[in-house]
Amino acid sequence: MDAEQLKTLRVAVLAGGWSDERDISMQSGTQCRQALLDAGFAQVDFYDIAEKDFPQRFVAGGYDVAFPALHGRYGEDGCIQCFLETLHIPYAFSGVLASAVATEKEFAKAVYRSAGIRAPRGFDMRPGTVLTKEQVDAVIQNLGLPLFVKPCGNGSSFGISRVNCREELAAAIELAGSAGQRVLVEECIEGTEITVPVIGNDEPEALPVVEIAYDAEFYDLKVKYEPSALHHIIPARRSPEVYALAQDMACRAHRALGCRGCSRSDFIVTAAGEPIILETNTIPGMTASSLLPDSARHAGIEFPQLCTHFVELALEA
Repeated sequence: MDAEQLKTLRVAVLAGGWSDERDISMQSGTQCRQALLDAGFAQVDFYDIAEKDFPQRFVAGGYDVAFPALHGRYGEDGCIQCFLETLHIPYAFSGVLASAVATEKEFAKAVYRSAGIRAPRGFDMRPGTVLTKEQVDAVIQNLGLPLFVKPCGNGSSFGISRVNCREELAAAIELAGSAGQRVLVEECIEGTEITVPVIGNDEPEALPVVEIAYDAEFYDLKVKYEPSALHHIIPARRSPEVYALAQDMACRAHRALGCRGCSRSDFIVTAAGEPIILETNTIPGMTASSLLPDSARHAGIEFPQLCTHFVELALEA
């Protein structure tokens, strides 16, 4: 299909939903729709999947391809992907299995280990779990302090706590489990945070590595959505060896998880120069100033071109 034929396709951008990341998704969807229109697509419609009549309207639209700009539960975890598979409608980004596994952080860690990629040590538990004093002692002895407590399936740092002393652990577990998800308790890896965007299907390529600079205890929700110029350093200030290793690891994670279209893997680089993977996002933030689009721009790929390429990759799948 040539470029002119591509732009005659009817595209539906899916956004919103019910997750904690709804507002961010609405921003991503709005900007992706505008980027596709700017690229010359004739019909690009926008849907909030939380609207009651969404399924009926979407099916009636007869779309050629769907573009999920969804983050968090129901949008990035395989749910909307399963809906689209049932309708036999091609869609951008990862499929059901890759989306579900990448979202569940402990499952993703098992995949990373199989690919020889180191992740932080930790364990998960059911929401509502209350640890005994002896169990708290064992956690601290095994993982040390500080440590992180987070929902297994959330993104954008919702529900994450840095625990600096044993007295903070119970409240952190309660917060992380408040949405009914399993809770992940993880060792704290100290170092420099970087993220590596990847584009492609079976033969992914890494974009420029982004170093994330911030003064907060961790890269929290407030910091993430401040202007990108305050926190994104592109290319990351790492040695050529570490830079290349991080790009290789991100591509390996993308392939091991079975991601398609794009992914963005987050790492901490230790003082010894070892990248340790934290997670892989299968639908990263998609505003024009988000990490992946910002990295793509530094590689010479403007946002309308980037979104067009995602449609092309969707049709390859």
